[in-house]
Amino acid sequence: MEGVSPAAVPPPRPSAVAQPSAGGAPAETAKPSPGGAPAGTGSVSDAAPPRRVPGRRSLAVALLCGAAGASVVLIAVGKTWATGSTLAAGSRIAIHASGKDVTGLPDALALVALAALVAVFAVRGAGRVVVSALLTLCGAGAVAACAAGVTATGALDAAATRASGLSDSTVRNAAHTGWPWVAALGGLLLLAAGVLALARGASWPAMGSRYERAGGPRTGRPGRAAPDPENPGEIWKALDRGEDPTAD
Repeated sequence: MEGVSPAAVPPPRPSAVAQPSAGGAPAETAKPSPGGAPAGTGSVSDAAPPRRVPGRRSLAVALLCGAAGASVVLIAVGKTWATGSTLAAGSRIAIHASGKDVTGLPDALALVALAALVAVFAVRGAGRVVVSALLTLCGAGAVAACAAGVTATGALDAAATRASGLSDSTVRNAAHTGWPWVAALGGLLLLAAGVLALARGASWPAMGSRYERAGGPRTGRPGRAAPDPENPGEIWKALDRGEDPTAD
């Protein structure tokens, strides 16, 4: 065209068609996803967060405190809590008293606390609150009984009477070991387990709750064939699904 300078003519626009690849097939262009990210790439934020079961951590802590506390109390009461001596026929006789001789409460309360710890998972609602309160009282009672046995000498006087054969014999040079304090520490662990059960026990699962239902035991789903009683594998699968393989 006359009068038009070559510099004013715009250069041809590049073609939007993708260049063929080395194999002859056109290379596919990645299309952006609606969110702006290339297709085929996953987003870390889209991954489902791990499911957290409420109360599991407090449940584990309560179990640990209760079992450890009862074990510590039962072991400590079998040890020597107090030592001393008495005179018999002009000679000095060494005597000692164990925790069971000083007081019989801590080991009895520890056994009751163990039973209450197991019962916490077998009951729900108001029953769980009552059992948790019993566990708390057992822990507090064990602490009080152990603290009272730190300075008690009645068991040593009884041992002196048995050793000398005289009813008026008394203990001399009485001394106390650290085992009463160890037993008291076990009672504190029981107390902590009871308080934790009172505070967080409502969120804990109950024993066998997977197989219970408001209207009775679970049966198989509609349309699912009943498991073959002669096939143990099918029975275990039904139990794992929460079904009652014995239901007709």
